[in-house]
Amino acid sequence: MIEIKNLSFGYGKKKEYIQLINSINLTVQDGEFIAITGENGAGKSTLSKLIAGLLKPVEGSVLINGKDTKTESNSSIAKQVGFLFQNPDRQLCCYTIRDEIAFGQKALKLGTEQEIAERTESIVKKFSFNPDEAPFTLSRGQRQRLALASIIAVQPKIMILDEPTTGLDYKECMEIMHQVKELNKSGTTVIMVCHDMELVLDFADRMIILSKGTIIADGKTEEIMQQPELLARASLLPPQIIQLQLALREKFSQKHPELREPPKDFTPEALAQKVASAAKKVTAN
Repeated sequence: MIEIKNLSFGYGKKKEYIQLINSINLTVQDGEFIAITGENGAGKSTLSKLIAGLLKPVEGSVLINGKDTKTESNSSIAKQVGFLFQNPDRQLCCYTIRDEIAFGQKALKLGTEQEIAERTESIVKKFSFNPDEAPFTLSRGQRQRLALASIIAVQPKIMILDEPTTGLDYKECMEIMHQVKELNKSGTTVIMVCHDMELVLDFADRMIILSKGTIIADGKTEEIMQQPELLARASLLPPQIIQLQLALREKFSQKHPELREPPKDFTPEALAQKVASAAKKVTAN
């Protein structure tokens, strides 16, 4: 579990001090899939780095399973929290894919040489990598997959993703996200910093909106997505499927009360089924 208490953070001293995070309180339960969203400069990446222990609070605290990140060593935190940077090149440093996947395990002393070798080969097969290939000969999307694979190899209980699909095409994006969702289903807590509302709707169960370093919304993703005025406060737009559902509700809900309630799943198929159901009632009348 992650407990954030009265967390504040900024840079500079006295008159030059810039406040980035302002008195945030937040609890993340084990196994949640949370998206942190907000406008540029809202403090999303800063908050994620504070949770990962890469930055230390100016005020307040971040507790990872009861342990304060202020006093815990970075290596101790890294055993529990994996961090995927927006740019994978910031965390790739070895000459081969095999060495890259093994690197974090060796640094954190996660088993014997034999255990690390076996775990590395298992990850290589799972991601269909050529273990002897050089990381920087890979495409941008493949390097992102490799960075993710190297974190999975460490088996953290918490995974933090900072804009994990930036610069990826749709296929690469889905490959990354389905791997992440698989981890979440197996019990890994996932915190994803993301501005892509379609992605947030498809994968995150809980959504947090930051604006100017404070939390302005925290709740179920589907419920927050249906509040365009709230999203607008953070310069966000609902996904197109939500916009369509809201437009249909506004225009036709008086004659078709069933359109007031959202579909169970926010997919084109589910919305089309709901509209078709309303149309059948009109025909029957």
